[in-house]
Amino acid sequence: MNQARVGLLVAAALVAVPLTAFAQPKEQPKEINLDEPETPAEGTEPAEAPEAPAEGEGDEAGLGDICKIDPTACPTIDLNKEAAKDLNNETYAVQQIYALRYHRFEVNPYFGLTMNDQFVGHNGPGLAINWYLTNVLAIGVNGNWYGGLNTPSDFNFQTSRAARIGEPITEYQWNANANFTYVPAYGKFAGFSDFIFHYDFYVLGGVGAISTRPMAVVDPDNRTFDWKPKLAFHVGGGIRIFFNRWFAAMAEVSDYIFFDELENPSVAQGRAQDKSTWLAEGNSFTNNVQAQVGFSVFLPFSWEYRLPK
Repeated sequence: MNQARVGLLVAAALVAVPLTAFAQPKEQPKEINLDEPETPAEGTEPAEAPEAPAEGEGDEAGLGDICKIDPTACPTIDLNKEAAKDLNNETYAVQQIYALRYHRFEVNPYFGLTMNDQFVGHNGPGLAINWYLTNVLAIGVNGNWYGGLNTPSDFNFQTSRAARIGEPITEYQWNANANFTYVPAYGKFAGFSDFIFHYDFYVLGGVGAISTRPMAVVDPDNRTFDWKPKLAFHVGGGIRIFFNRWFAAMAEVSDYIFFDELENPSVAQGRAQDKSTWLAEGNSFTNNVQAQVGFSVFLPFSWEYRLPK
């Protein structure tokens, strides 16, 4: 009987708790105007703003507290002495163009090495001269001299001896071209820890002439060929690395394209000395690809920026 009464009392208490909560009046949401200061509640006084410390008082107190907590954290630098030191105003992150090309001559001596002829090498010195109409566009000329430096390769000798067949080869005398040069990109990179090199990429194209002749391989006892100039086209591209504002190292790959004449691989019976039988029929489409390494000198050596930095 007592247990039943206790159970009824507990059940009544559980039911009464939520009813009491639902009976509480709901508070209306309070509107806040951010443009007006909040008024204090009735019976309370507004909080007073803390007084600002005197000039230097807060700093000394703060530094003093820091020194008490950690003496190693106390500042040991004399700010007046540090402010009197000279500053290094040279900045490497953002600069104007290091070496302007606008209205300057470029004199570019180089040496060319054959890259795509396995039978004979056409190596020789060359020279290019360019005049920059703008900072990225130039007109100019270049020429190569091959006389006396055409050398048949060991591969050609071994192939001829093994197959008992002479491979027609030619030698070059000179080459000259008129070119347009365009500089699409330039920038810089860091080297040797803190030294900055400036560089640019360039592409070029032009037209000119090349003087060549076949080298007598099939019948050298009777055949001798004369030099003949031929129309040639020139395309290429390279990179320059500047060491100062007027001197740069350069590396370039150029392709000189032309139609060449080759020696006739057969000898006409009874007509070995007839010059009309010495050349093969038709012309051979030839790509003379060569690597050119050298340096560039820009004239005049110096200039002045017209735009403010």
